[in-house]
This record gives sequence, structure tokens and C-alpha cells, in this order.
Amino acid sequence: MIRFILFSTTISFRGVDGSRLVALVSKSQYYCSDFILRVKVIDKLMNILGIESSCDETAAGVVRNGSELLSNVISSQVDIHSRFGGIVPELASRQHVLQIDSVIEHALNEAKVDLESVSAIAVTEGPGLAGALMVGLNTAKSLAWARDIPLIGINHLEGHIYAAWLEYEDPAEKPGFPLMCLIASGGHTELILMTGHGNYTAVGRTRDDAAGEAFDKGARLLGLGFPGGPAIQNTAQGATEAEKFPRAWLGDTFDFSFSGLKTSLLHRTQKLSDDSFDQSGRMKESVIASQAAAYQESIADVLSEKAIRAAKRYKAKGILIGGGVAANSRLRELIDQRSPIPTLIPKNSLCTDNGAMIAAAALYHLENGERSSFDIDVTPNMSLA
Repeated sequence: MIRFILFSTTISFRGVDGSRLVALVSKSQYYCSDFILRVKVIDKLMNILGIESSCDETAAGVVRNGSELLSNVISSQVDIHSRFGGIVPELASRQHVLQIDSVIEHALNEAKVDLESVSAIAVTEGPGLAGALMVGLNTAKSLAWARDIPLIGINHLEGHIYAAWLEYEDPAEKPGFPLMCLIASGGHTELILMTGHGNYTAVGRTRDDAAGEAFDKGARLLGLGFPGGPAIQNTAQGATEAEKFPRAWLGDTFDFSFSGLKTSLLHRTQKLSDDSFDQSGRMKESVIASQAAAYQESIADVLSEKAIRAAKRYKAKGILIGGGVAANSRLRELIDQRSPIPTLIPKNSLCTDNGAMIAAAALYHLENGERSSFDIDVTPNMSLA
């Protein structure tokens, strides 16, 4: 009798009901006589709890099999930070400590699962604010250790990419790889070519301010408050006159630069004529709206145009956009109008920082047998490619 030994590995396949079956093949034995395969099924339904605390949202979500959204709970700190015009790291960390337990409990209850039914815990390990990241990571470690649940650290930027898997039916198949991924948020503006699960190549990134930072700084100059993206978008809708701000194309590169745009807005507001202000000395609403619309148009124009150019250059089958700036309606409109290939943009609640996207990203790491040890630490400057 001839016997072949296949040492431990993880495989996955589909059940008759369409659910994903994840199995561990451990010293499985193939016999020529009767071809017996002994397989231990770990989980028919892979429930992953995702925890996110990289900046100012305390978030947790439960995702089943990488794409079925069971819960997505987000506790925002906008009201706390708005009076400062930006994120105060120490306040963000303290608020995460206060909120994280209740957010996780809420996410589990909403998903109608308990920790006994959780197959793995995924948590953001970077990039982000060090103190904020530590709250989420240490909480995840504690839960995983106490319950003997696999732990997996996830790159926050990868989470933004996998938010699309919660909105669309397996982008890996439709439209398929390669995908050109535009990640645009408060701290990041990057173009990433994704050729497969876990396979990323940096195509372009910001040289100074990220798009989200540019929105925040522009809103501050116009007296619109924080966060700047939604404030500028809402104000721009009231514009009646067309203006134009410069674009930083940076030659034939796919890099971005928005610091010059911010300076242009500053200079333009400083040179406004007297009739642009009301009797109290405040800029007239019509003037603010016109400036906001032109400012937003410049950012959305550059982001959409460069993403499409990069997609053409690298023969991508689709364009995927993630991050808080992806919620901007003008950016969505421009890229849908201009792109000759499918565009994948999740709904707004999945564009902003959330735990569900972290859980979705974790599945493919887990299926590859990846696990994080309990000595994992935060990586504030973590890169994806």
C-alpha cells in the first residue's frame, strides 16, 4: 500500500448552500486503495470581529466569510475635536478607552453573535495615531488571549480597500484583478495597484498634504469648521458662480500635491474686494460657496483624473476608491463620468474608518494561515506598498 502524507495546511471551498467552508488538513492521509481524506472542518461560517481605533473613530464590526456584513458600529469623536479644528491625539486616545468596550459589545449584539461564535479577531495595527492604535490593539489582544481566539493585525489602508468586498459581489472576480485602488483620507492619498489578495504596488502618493488634510485646512480658511470635507461639500452646493483654482499635475507622475492649492485659497481670500464681505466683516455666503466649490473641484478633478490615467497605464480592470474622501459626492460623480472601466466605491458608512472593513480584510490573511503573535505592536507609520 502506498501512502502520501500532506502536512497541515488551510483550504477553503464552497458548500452546497453557497457558504464558505474553511478546513484544516492536518497530516491527512491519501490511500491508493480507497482514497480517504480526513479533514477537520474548523468553521462553516467564519465570523470575524474587526476593531478599528487608528484616529478619532472607535469602531467595531462583525463580518461573516469576508463579505457578509453583520454589524458595523462607529462611535465618532467629531463633537469633541471640532472646537479645536482638528484631531487632538491625547483626547482621541482617552475617548477610545471610554468607548471601546461598549462599541464592541454593541457590534456583537447587533450581529447576534457572542465571542464563542467569533472565529478570529482582526485589529488595526497601523498606520495611525500611536496612542489611539494602542487602545484597539491591546483590547483585541486581551479578548483573543482570554477566549483563545486567533488574532490578526491588519493594515488600516488595506482595510479601506476591502470595504469594497462588503459592498460588491467579490471584486476579485468582477471586474477582477488588477484593480487600481485610490485611498484618499485625512492622512493618506495613495494610488495602489492590487494584482491579487495581498499583492500591492505603490503607483503614486501625496508629496505633502493628503486630500483630507487639504479639505480640513481649506474649510478652516473659509470658516466652515471641522471636519472639512463634508463642510466644503455642503457649502459648495450653494455656489452660483464658477471659479477655478490651479491643479498640481506634477508632470507625468501619479503623485499628488495639495499644499499649493491651500496657499492659493489663502491668497485669494486675502485679496477679495470689499463687496465680498457683509457689514459685520464676514465673507458673504455666496462668496464662501463659490470658493468652496472651486476648491472642491480642484481636489476631485486631480484625484479622479490621476486614478483613471493610472488605471489605463497599468491596464486595470476596475478602479476602487476607499477612505473618508471617497464619500465626497463630486469625486464620485467625476470618476463615474470619466472612467471607461467599472468603478467600485462603497457607501459612505464604509468609506470612513470602521471595524467591518478590518474584519473583511482579515479573511484572506487567515485563509493563508497567517496569525499574529501576542507581542505584536502598533506601527504608526505602517505602509501598504
